[in-house]
Amino acid sequence: MWFQQVLFFVAGIGALAGALGVVMLRNPFYSVLALVAHLLALAVLFLLLNAEFLAAGQVVVYAGAVMVLYLFVVAYIGGADEPLGPEHGALRTLGPLFAAALGVELCIAFIASGLDALDSTGADVGPGFGSPAGIGQLLLTRFLVAFEAASFLLLIAAVGAIVLARRRRGLEEEGPAVGPPRDRGPAETETLEVRV
Repeated sequence: MWFQQVLFFVAGIGALAGALGVVMLRNPFYSVLALVAHLLALAVLFLLLNAEFLAAGQVVVYAGAVMVLYLFVVAYIGGADEPLGPEHGALRTLGPLFAAALGVELCIAFIASGLDALDSTGADVGPGFGSPAGIGQLLLTRFLVAFEAASFLLLIAAVGAIVLARRRRGLEEEGPAVGPPRDRGPAETETLEVRV
């Protein structure tokens, strides 16, 4: 029992550290790697909840396939040396203030609602909780629209990142010229004249 408690705190601290790394790291490549660490820590937390299928799906789908997609997008976009925004602006000064206010609000909400559940045994779940059949039943009936919307959002985000990268690098294709192509006359030919 003590091993599960220690593992819970290690995975919880790892998940928080990975989430902070996503937000605070300046290099986008390292930020994506911090997101992989965060998702792996969440998979450990799913294992502690006896949801083995969710843990496997977390590792294979999110930490595997989706993160490879994000790494390709980051590698294609590049720009790790470019500044993310203005050095001195309203966002730099007001951002930490709003983050602190949100943190205080979340602490108040957690303390007010979570203290009663400390000595309880938790929610009573059925024997099929976290099984492939239970997850499939929920994904294809109750959460079908949300599941498909999430896949479309990932696709739109990847295509949008590539379009923005092409515009930033000036790789967008030139439109066709208006009017017919111009014929070069004898005066416009390019010749090289050498005089000695």
